[in-house]
Amino acid sequence: MVDQNLKNRLNPEQYASLKAEIAAPYRGLRQFFYIAFGASGSLGAFVFFFQVLAGRDVESALPSLALQLGIVALMVFLWRWEQRRQSGKSPNS
Repeated sequence: MVDQNLKNRLNPEQYASLKAEIAAPYRGLRQFFYIAFGASGSLGAFVFFFQVLAGRDVESALPSLALQLGIVALMVFLWRWEQRRQSGKSPNS
């Protein structure tokens, strides 16, 4: 009953947007963090890669490079997982 009243007061785009937000709360915020952390990891990997390439402090730069690449890989994995979960849902849910 309440659902029908809400459906009548909102246009279809607003209703669909609210329904999507209920199904996946904070999705936009999570994606922002995936992009921000991925960009940060990419910048760090860039710096550490050239530090290793120059041969400066390789003993500490190499593990840092590996960590930055791991962060980028994790963010790509999480982004793709989020996209798969969103696209895999049935239109009726």
